Amino acid sequence: MVRAATSEEGQLRFAMFKRYIPHTFSGLASESAQGFLEECHSILRTMDIVEMSGVAFTTFQLKGTTHQWWRAYELGSLADVASLTWVQFSEMSLRKCVPQSLRDVWRTEFEQLRLGTMSILGYAVRFSDLARHAPALVASVRGRVHRFIEGLRHKIRFNMARELESYVSFQQVVGIARQLEGM
Repeated sequence: MVRAATSEEGQLRFAMFKRYIPHTFSGLASESAQGFLEECHSILRTMDIVEMSGVAFTTFQLKGTTHQWWRAYELGSLADVASLTWVQFSEMSLRKCVPQSLRDVWRTEFEQLRLGTMSILGYAVRFSDLARHAPALVASVRGRVHRFIEGLRHKIRFNMARELESYVSFQQVVGIARQLEGM
């Protein structure tokens, strides 16, 4: 009985996901793997099911060579594919679909990213977009916070020095920096 209910619930969630009309992705050069993953993640986050069903629903949208790649991965994987987290899946997908040279450009851009004339919010969005391509540089919350603060203007960075000494989330640091931005 529980299995049938879970299956029925899963079908309802999938039907709701499909109502958002997510794009498909076949891996053609004219398609953006990053854009595809971001669109699916946005829908899944809205539905509050990123970790519950994100990989399964997103892989359903794969077509052509990306579908073949995923099927080969599923068949050849020793690990339980259902236990892949969204982050693991998206990183694996980007490694498969985005050329290393482009990922290297993004990593370098992340390493050189500074607030400059951007707003704090704009900087935070760009920081998060590029951080995906340099996971070793932001492997911990503390590392992510430290790297974010390093890119701020001196006055804001100076006022945030204590944030490096305490445990705060990335979102909290962005909020504090936004408050200090107008000073």
